[in-house]
Amino acid sequence: MTQNKIKLLAQAVSSNPDDSFSKFALALELIKSNRIDQALILFESIYRNEPSYLGIYYHLGKLYQHLDRIEEAEKCFSEGIERAKQQKEARTRSELQEALLQLKEETNDE
Repeated sequence: MTQNKIKLLAQAVSSNPDDSFSKFALALELIKSNRIDQALILFESIYRNEPSYLGIYYHLGKLYQHLDRIEEAEKCFSEGIERAKQQKEARTRSELQEALLQLKEETNDE
């Protein structure tokens, strides 16, 4: 099923490369298929091209964390917190603050 979703979403991205929602959905499916490098490319593209897309900060930060790119994860979560404040998105801000706190706790434990 995931391969079919990937194919459909890849077609959507191909026909509309500026569609962040389709890129985001495709990246999430790629992660499920353990195609991390491809997901990272899509997430970073959204991050660069549409910084107001709040959903990217949590998932890109978590991906950086998974890849042990801790400084980038911390930066991503922190930027997302500021964006969420600007957009008055309290729930997203809270989720990002929690992710940042967890990240700091994990890196302090090492």
